[in-house]
Amino acid sequence: MTLSPMPRSRLILNGKSAGNDAVRDAVAALRDSGVRLDVRVTWEHGDAERYVAEAIEDGVDTVIAGGGDGTLSEVAAALAHRDETAETLPSLGLLPLGTANDFGTAAGIPVEPEAALSLIRDSAAVPIDLLKLQANDETHWVANLASGGFGTQVTTETHEGLKKLLGGLAYVLTGLSKLGRIEPLQARVRGPGFDWSGDFIALGIGNGRQAGGGQALCPQALVDDGLLDLTIVPPLEGELLATFGTTMTEGKDAALDRVAIRRVLPWVEIASTEPLTLNLDGEPVESIRFRIDCMPGRVRMHLPADCRLRGIAAKVGP
Repeated sequence: MTLSPMPRSRLILNGKSAGNDAVRDAVAALRDSGVRLDVRVTWEHGDAERYVAEAIEDGVDTVIAGGGDGTLSEVAAALAHRDETAETLPSLGLLPLGTANDFGTAAGIPVEPEAALSLIRDSAAVPIDLLKLQANDETHWVANLASGGFGTQVTTETHEGLKKLLGGLAYVLTGLSKLGRIEPLQARVRGPGFDWSGDFIALGIGNGRQAGGGQALCPQALVDDGLLDLTIVPPLEGELLATFGTTMTEGKDAALDRVAIRRVLPWVEIASTEPLTLNLDGEPVESIRFRIDCMPGRVRMHLPADCRLRGIAAKVGP
């Protein structure tokens, strides 16, 4: 049964997609269906924050992030750091655009603009968690995933041709390790009942499951369990490299499972003697200390009823 159209929505559109004809047509189609949909375009840092504040002041019911993972996190952060509860804040929708749509892909949100906007119109918003990261006396919010190590190096250093050649996470790790392109980093990572120190080449703290264009760092993460998923990949050398190589026949994810350290925790703290860069949905943050907390149900979001990121959905439905 189709729910009643949202009384009022506001699309906060990344400026890079301002000339997208498919988006323009989708907005027109949704307006024709009875949805009151306004559009605001972001051109510089801080625009999303301002547009969300204006939307709340105007009594908008739903704010829609039109862009990739960075745009989603920027809009979600603008909601999350306010004093209002999730129930009183506007709900959050996602119109996946741009090159990095890892959250939308894992969540099963349609890539076609009209289908994505129709999903927001026709589905009830459900509570989802966000990650709250503190570093250098500043607070950041993450909707999808924070990564360190290879992820940052791949994003900033790896040639596009090499990325295409190597493919998914397992191939990136193997290929770059063999080429000597990954320098192991050292840190102490601790949380409730967990205390680890050592070298790593990849680190993932996930609310969502994947980053970097499909690299499943936290393949079992859920957005509604009140917990973050931690993945640490130590250097692939010696026995670990041999184990990784022999299990590649079982699939790249299975191979990674054999060598990765994984935990599900409410919070983690990361400390390093040298500055460490974490990539927060495309935003690099450098520090020697990080504190990351999972904030349960901090916003309400429109997701498919069969969304794989919802643990509750699998049990009780939307």
